[in-house]
Amino acid sequence: MGKKILMLVGDFVEDYETMVPFQALQAVGHEVDAVCPEKEAGETVKTAIHDFRGDQTYLEERGHDFEVTATFDDVDPAAYDALVVPGGRAPEYLRTYEAVLDIVRHFFEEDKPVASLCHGPQILAAAGVLDDYEMTAYPAVRAEVEAAGCAWTDEVTVDGNLVTAQAWPDHPEWLAEFFDLLGTEVTDREVATADD
Repeated sequence: MGKKILMLVGDFVEDYETMVPFQALQAVGHEVDAVCPEKEAGETVKTAIHDFRGDQTYLEERGHDFEVTATFDDVDPAAYDALVVPGGRAPEYLRTYEAVLDIVRHFFEEDKPVASLCHGPQILAAAGVLDDYEMTAYPAVRAEVEAAGCAWTDEVTVDGNLVTAQAWPDHPEWLAEFFDLLGTEVTDREVATADD
């Protein structure tokens, strides 16, 4: 049976870190609600694509319009089994909404699975929930998450209810670990072609 999962998004959330987990979680049978403060179901947020080309930081380009699927003001975190906090530019300002921080705190207080990557842990740090966790994030966020009380790693990390990754190139491992936290079993399927 699928879980009900909440995803926190906002304008210029990272495109791949939103679209890929949103669709992957649905593909294995979970229900995902993407919400944004001050937005209602059916409205959109703009995404940003962060690419890594060997510069000192990522290159940022305009992504897609991503439709939120539920109205933020109607969200009851108790109705959800897990939380996804993607990165991009959105966490910079989403962490200023007390309602966003309260949602995050609920998932940690109830020990529900939380998946976050890239700049998403900026929100977790602002919520004050990272004390004594081992985790990772986009390397430029390291000082923030360490100041929030966690131990740093440089790879996909699972610690209790929290799975973290540095950026979207970590999706295969990060999503697999999140599926494990959710109790999702993905079985191999045979692929048949017309030549078989």
